[in-house]
Amino acid sequence: MKTSLKLALNVLFLVTFSFSFSQEKATPVFENGEAQIVPAFSKPESWIRHDLWVETEFDTDGDGKLDRMHVSVTRPPQTDTENLKLPVIYVSSPYFAGVAQNEEGLFWDVKHELGEAAKERVHPEVKRMGQRPVISNSHILKWVPRGYIVVHSSSPGTGLSDGSPTVGGDNESLAPKAVIEWLTGKAKGYTEREGNEEVTAYWSTGKVGMTGTSYNGTIPLAAATTGVEGLEAIIPIAPNTSYYHYYRSNGLVRSPGGYLGEDIDVLYDFIHSGDESKRAYGNRVIRDTEMKNGMDRLTGDYNDFWAGRDYLNDMEPMKAALLMSHGFNDWNVMPEHSYRIYEQAKKQDIPAQIYYHQNGHGGPPPISMMNRWFTHYLHGIDNGVENDAKAWIVRENDAPDSPTSYKDYPNPDASEVTLFLENGGLKTGSLTIEKPKNQGKETLVDDYQFSGDDLAQAESSNNRLLYVTQTLSKDVHLSGLANATITLASSKPAANLSVWLVSLPWNTDKNAKITDNIITRGWADPQNHKSFTESEPLVPGKFYTISFDLQPDDQIIPKGQQIALMIFSSDNQYTLLPNPGTELTIDLEKTSLRLPVVGGEKALKSAMETP
Repeated sequence: MKTSLKLALNVLFLVTFSFSFSQEKATPVFENGEAQIVPAFSKPESWIRHDLWVETEFDTDGDGKLDRMHVSVTRPPQTDTENLKLPVIYVSSPYFAGVAQNEEGLFWDVKHELGEAAKERVHPEVKRMGQRPVISNSHILKWVPRGYIVVHSSSPGTGLSDGSPTVGGDNESLAPKAVIEWLTGKAKGYTEREGNEEVTAYWSTGKVGMTGTSYNGTIPLAAATTGVEGLEAIIPIAPNTSYYHYYRSNGLVRSPGGYLGEDIDVLYDFIHSGDESKRAYGNRVIRDTEMKNGMDRLTGDYNDFWAGRDYLNDMEPMKAALLMSHGFNDWNVMPEHSYRIYEQAKKQDIPAQIYYHQNGHGGPPPISMMNRWFTHYLHGIDNGVENDAKAWIVRENDAPDSPTSYKDYPNPDASEVTLFLENGGLKTGSLTIEKPKNQGKETLVDDYQFSGDDLAQAESSNNRLLYVTQTLSKDVHLSGLANATITLASSKPAANLSVWLVSLPWNTDKNAKITDNIITRGWADPQNHKSFTESEPLVPGKFYTISFDLQPDDQIIPKGQQIALMIFSSDNQYTLLPNPGTELTIDLEKTSLRLPVVGGEKALKSAMETP
């Protein structure tokens, strides 16, 4: 009798324990400072997905009503069944609803004389794609299982969002600000684009992080510059932080790599997928007035139009923790975009780290880095991420998820070393630490028909000047900004100026890494020798001095190579392409290159000595 009673009690205990365990609520789980995948959050078929519209504070489509942004939400079912509140990973984009086709005439014709207007281009119509309620599936598999809600929105004038694209205008900062304010209970959301039924984000903790790549990486920075409450952390990946720096360089009209002839109005047409009935207003007010009057393809000068689309100018209110990611060989959105924002963030004492890799456009930090960042700033877990190394750089032969940590970027152990030119540049002149005397002048002839790659490999050429160091007997680590100071005269009132820093001998293997050949590059307009905000025609034959930074880099040049400075005029991958024949004469004694060398002059001298 006692045995039966005892057995019954044990069964009752097991049943009760099992029932209690099954009723245990699902919550985020953290190990080693990172949010872990939770099985209860990892069933896509159970996720709640819905869309809504958030009201903004602006009207940019001219209909007299405040624009509403289309927003979609993906969240675990426990946010309803268990009243679970979670932080939000938010991604916004102008690309979610499709883009224009690359039809002929979409891009500007770049084959014309400098200072002359190009022929008008075509303006395609974008056919909107996508169905509600799903705006995008990006990031949901990565973050929802780890205990986050993922929110997407289409930026103004794209998809089912009201308004007009402005490509860096104020509304593209205020739109994500409004969405974040809705996530924190401070803005209104509606179930329909034009309805009055309100919807709230009752499942949000009020802590938001943003990420994205390229334009989608620009928007997190744009939102952060508003200082909006609730945006705790951002991870911009290859963001465009200044449309001037994207479409111009030191006063020069310069295209992003791979998109020769693109400009800000081209990008406007490319993304304008919003309401067809309201596109004409945006075309007239934004593209054909504001952009046409401000972009200035004739001089390439920095002006108020470009200043209004430069997020560096708007950073004062920013407080969101910043993990920046970029590729040193991103010749589309060039690495200066991240460098300049990271530098300012440090000045403002914003928590900031930077991750650089050696590849091209895109490339997020390792998932572990992103996870630690969001875990700390969104979930509030004390994982010490704020004390991690400030800079993480993927070395030339390492995998992207195996970066090397450094105290900061640029490397604090780097200092500038000035190199001077010895004549012979039509074949191969020299780069030396000691300044030579009586080197005279050398002249190159512009001809865009020769690519920079071809010119760097040529044994001799009238179309470029090439100056090389001695063969390195030791590796040389460059970290930071190289700077070119060039004194030149042009045979015409306008000329392109292109500078490449390359590693020779050139690796011609078809599988060669870009770091085997290209160190960094830069472009400038000699007409802007005084200021990049104002240009003046050159007096043919008169010498001018222009000084400008090349793109930031961190690269180890291996022993056995030579560091080479190549000066030429039109770069057929990036610049306008005038008729060949313009002559640029370089005063060698007033021209120099400053390199950021880890270990400084002592290290470079040692590497340039014959072993």
